[in-house]
Amino acid sequence: MELYEEILRLKRAGIKSALATIVNVRGSIPSYESAKLLVREDGSIFGTVGGGCVEAEVWSVAREVMEQEKPRRLTFNLNNDPAYDTGLLCGGTLEVFVEPILPTPTVFIFGAGHVSQALSKVAVMAGFETIIIDDRETYANRERFPEAREIHAGDFEEVRARLIPNSTSYLIAVTRGHKDDMRVLRWALGTDARYVGMIGSKRKVLEIAKFLEEKEGIPAEKLAAVHAPIGLEIGAISPEEIAISIVAEMIAVRRHALEESPAKTKSILAAS
Repeated sequence: MELYEEILRLKRAGIKSALATIVNVRGSIPSYESAKLLVREDGSIFGTVGGGCVEAEVWSVAREVMEQEKPRRLTFNLNNDPAYDTGLLCGGTLEVFVEPILPTPTVFIFGAGHVSQALSKVAVMAGFETIIIDDRETYANRERFPEAREIHAGDFEEVRARLIPNSTSYLIAVTRGHKDDMRVLRWALGTDARYVGMIGSKRKVLEIAKFLEEKEGIPAEKLAAVHAPIGLEIGAISPEEIAISIVAEMIAVRRHALEESPAKTKSILAAS
């Protein structure tokens, strides 16, 4: 299997990885310029950058790069640091560039109304893939969502059983009723999704949160991770404006902007 074929397979499967490439060599090293090492999310590897302590350190940094989703550049001086003694006659310096290889994030949009229609278009423009789920074929169809990767028209419970969200998934409840939004939210909280959001007024959000905590036993810390009311607060009114606010929030999560600025975050428990 070729390295790039494996990268493509991992991206399609929604699995993170990191690619380390020797980008500069001076002197003698136990490998060659452009050598590559692919580190998968589970820690397994494909390829090599020379083995030994250098490769062990590259592997460790690759795990951090996957977690932080930011590239790193490493320099190894094999002349002066005995820690990199490979047992070979090496006396050079090498630089390794480690970059994250991330799956295209997928947005599962439950509900196919006007907000969802605008949301799918804006999300795809921003680099996400969308999957549309609704129980009405007249709404969930290719004519209304030509850009969506998948469209599922059927009972929400039946469709959810066929979906496999992962740590790069974004789950959004924008159905036409409180009951379906709550059912979607209950299911979403049991997944590994990176982002869970629900549309609705502050009153609706608080009512659903209270019910799920008191009647369903869902821990408050899980509910606190839900983005609701969904979207950044930009005064959005129209479906298109609401869609932009939602995608802006998803981008902030994707780029770790909310982690860097906690004051920007809001959750289902902070709706009041």
